[in-house]
Amino acid sequence: MAFDNSYSRFVAWAKIVLPLVALGLLSTLFLFSKPIDPSLSLPYAKVDVEQSAREQQIKEPTYSGITSDGAAIKVVAETARPDVDNTGLMSAKVLTAELVLPSGRIMDIQSKRGTIDNNTNQVTLEGNVQLDTSDGYQILTQSLTSALGKTHITTAGTVQGTGPLGFLQAGQMELSQSNDAQYLLVFKKGVKLIYTP
Repeated sequence: MAFDNSYSRFVAWAKIVLPLVALGLLSTLFLFSKPIDPSLSLPYAKVDVEQSAREQQIKEPTYSGITSDGAAIKVVAETARPDVDNTGLMSAKVLTAELVLPSGRIMDIQSKRGTIDNNTNQVTLEGNVQLDTSDGYQILTQSLTSALGKTHITTAGTVQGTGPLGFLQAGQMELSQSNDAQYLLVFKKGVKLIYTP
C-alpha cells in the first residue's frame, strides 16, 4: 500500500484505529458497569401510585347549584374520598358550605368532616359544626344535614349558640321554607333562652 503523503497515511490508520478504540470503550462500559436493581429505582413513585390507586382521593372538590326554591348553595371540602361499596356516597374532610337565600340572607357552615350523598341528594356535616347567619345567629352542634335540591337544614341533636336575643339552647334546629315562601329558622325540643337586652 503506497501513500503520497503523511496526511493520507494518517487518514488510512485512523480508519482502522478509531473504530477499534470506540469498540474497546464500549466493551469496558458494559464489562465494568454495576447491575441495576429495578426494585431500588424510584421507590417513592411506587408508593405514590399504590396509595393513589387504593385511596382515590379528590383534593378540594366543590359542589354548587341552585335549589328548587331559588337558594344558591355551595359546598367545598379539603379532601373527599368515594365509598367503595356505595358509589353515590363520598366522605369528606374539613367541609364548608354556604347557603344564600333569595332574600339575601347568608348562612355559612363549617365542620371537621362530613358526607355527600348523591343518592339522597343531601350533605351531612359532622364534628364541631358551626353555623353563622348574616342576621346575627351563631349556632354550634355536632351534626347537621342539608338538602341539596331544596332549602332544608336540620340538626341531629342539641344546639347552642347566640342570636339577636341572647344565648339559646335547644334539642333541635330546623331551617325550612314555609307555605307562604318565607324561610323559618325554628328551635324546638326544650328551648332555653337567656335574654340579653
